[in-house]
Amino acid sequence: MEVMLSPWVLGVLGLAIGSFLNVVIHRLPQMLERGWLADAAAYLQDEAAIARVLGSKAQRSAELARQGAALAQDVEALPALTLAKPRSRCPQCGHQLAWHENIPLLGWLRLGGKCSACGTRISVRYPIVEALTGVLFAAAAVLAGPTAATAVYCLALALLVAAAFIDLDTTLLPNELTLPLIGLGIVSAKLQWTPIDVEAAALGAFFGYFSLWLVTYTFKLVRGVKGMAEGDFMLLAGMGALLGWKALPSIILLSSAVGSAVGLYMILARGHGRNVPIPFGPYLAGGGICALFFGEQLNQLWTGLL
Repeated sequence: MEVMLSPWVLGVLGLAIGSFLNVVIHRLPQMLERGWLADAAAYLQDEAAIARVLGSKAQRSAELARQGAALAQDVEALPALTLAKPRSRCPQCGHQLAWHENIPLLGWLRLGGKCSACGTRISVRYPIVEALTGVLFAAAAVLAGPTAATAVYCLALALLVAAAFIDLDTTLLPNELTLPLIGLGIVSAKLQWTPIDVEAAALGAFFGYFSLWLVTYTFKLVRGVKGMAEGDFMLLAGMGALLGWKALPSIILLSSAVGSAVGLYMILARGHGRNVPIPFGPYLAGGGICALFFGEQLNQLWTGLL
């Protein structure tokens, strides 16, 4: 276990996991949105449901049913997409990547950041995600040593990296990532794999969710708009479950400070529209990662400032 959970081994494993996370970041939102469109198509064809909503507008119901059928055909005609299939390929020319082109970090460097077939540039974000995951896994090993907590933290960090980049791209925080984070935190505390007791984990999940819920709906009452979505509530609940309720102030303060600074920069310097949403998930994830590695120091800092 000392070898398997050593920083060097976990750093290399993190590179490989980061490569898989790139697939998750790219494909999971598409898979979810396909499912949502299929559900919408089925609902549009449910004449009884449409009648309950629209009343006796039979002509409108028939029109919606035709649109639903057409939408269902369009979704069914799409090529199969899972996290495993199809194999990685260039989105420009369709070139299927060879095994040596898929080696984490080294494959991108060897190709010079370009497709070997058509020369289209490959985003630098792919090796960034791989390197980031590798560094975080190695840091978790340094933090917790060869213990079960290290494995828990590595899994949690993978979920946070995927959630942050998906939110950055799509403003979506899938339950498929946030719910496992909540469960991981509570189960790990119950089994004493982490230094958080199960009561602190449960309170962390509860206060993580409802603190942001309260702020969001208070803001909606005052301004008439929602400042955050439920995915943000779930993500903070997951980090509260993992790190305990005492970590929540650090996570919220750090993420709010960085998010506000970046938001002001985007509005003032980049002309970002005030009504265009800025994803908060990456800042929450960053705050959670900081709280994981520097939680005690941060608590001492806030105590000293107060």
